[in-house]
Amino acid sequence: MRKKIVAGNWKMNLDYQEGISLFSEVVNMVKDEVRGEQDIVVCSPFIHLYGISALAKDANNVSTGAQNIHQEESGAFTGEISAKQIRSVGANYVILGHSERRAYFGETNELLAKKVDIAIKYQLTPIFCIGETKEERESGEFFSVIKEQLTQGVFHLEADDFENIVIAYEPVWAIGTGLTASPEQAQEVHAYIRKVIGEQYNTTLADEISILYGGSCNPKNAPDLFSQADIDGGLIGGASLKSRDFTDIVKVFN
Repeated sequence: MRKKIVAGNWKMNLDYQEGISLFSEVVNMVKDEVRGEQDIVVCSPFIHLYGISALAKDANNVSTGAQNIHQEESGAFTGEISAKQIRSVGANYVILGHSERRAYFGETNELLAKKVDIAIKYQLTPIFCIGETKEERESGEFFSVIKEQLTQGVFHLEADDFENIVIAYEPVWAIGTGLTASPEQAQEVHAYIRKVIGEQYNTTLADEISILYGGSCNPKNAPDLFSQADIDGGLIGGASLKSRDFTDIVKVFN
């Protein structure tokens, strides 16, 4: 049975003390209010990772993750950070291929394939993001775009490695815009992703992969989105910066 996952992406927000305070609030709320089997992940800026990973040790079902890594193990890459370094502070996940990394930093599917490989080598679970722009949605090209992102970014993996990743569908047109794909639109794409995975590997593996929805997900729309057959949770942006909102999204799976 595939995991239900709610992952928060703090993006470039919060100073160190603000991040520790927010994470502590989330851990306490989860302890008091969450009764399900869902996994909870907080992906923070690098400065927070050691501190929140230490706090996560005493929290059931709460893990931490980075928002990016470099594709090389080590070397003269000033300002970058490696999978080994992230793993060494106790983090378990890393977001790869977020639309902001693709758009603002020119990350290609080929580059992301290398990042996926190094993440897996150091036992970090990639949350691999895919999704279409507004233009690609309106032109009807979104299925082919999504298939290409999967094919070039993660389908080089053997089945034993692929089963250790998480896919996040994030319609680019719905990120930070207040727009949200309808539950039916989101389900259509999630079902397509699962079908394509089944064609590449097998249906058993496809049924085991967690596919998250990302794109202006909040406590109000999460119940309808998460009730869809192929939506296994969310990659949460703005709402993850508020402990009450984030916990309420997690509680949808109670």
